Amino acid sequence: MANNKQVTQQMWESNEALKRLARLTGTWRTEISLKTDPPIEVHGETEISWLPHGPFLMMSGSVDHPDFPNGMMIVGADDSSGRYTMLYFDSRGVARIYEMSLSDEVWQLTRDAPDFPQRYTGRFSDGGDTITGCWERSSDGSTWETDFDVIYRRLTHGR
Repeated sequence: MANNKQVTQQMWESNEALKRLARLTGTWRTEISLKTDPPIEVHGETEISWLPHGPFLMMSGSVDHPDFPNGMMIVGADDSSGRYTMLYFDSRGVARIYEMSLSDEVWQLTRDAPDFPQRYTGRFSDGGDTITGCWERSSDGSTWETDFDVIYRRLTHGR
């Protein structure tokens, strides 16, 4: 009979979607830009690592501005479809579910909730050590406007 560690290792080895998630692991410096008048720049840090005893990524982000929330996210992949889901929770008490996709070039998050549709598109550069992206929001689900820009710069690689 296989133990939990063996089952997790077998799942990891057979799930290509989980293998792709490894490119996100590490510590990232975040630079958030809001195009307000005057413009606002906020810096922070995001740690992305594998949860112990399970094939899920945990993302924990903090910022150095009291008006912006700190957040935690859990990312997992469906073992048959390879589709990703991200569960989000932040210091304001906001909880959301996003669909996620990840390729060699692009990281996307989408939330089609009727009360607050959102999407994020980030593009990898610098050998995967920089992700330059933009969060957008929509009031009607079809017209999108920039909410804020965010750049992730890798400080350390994960395992």
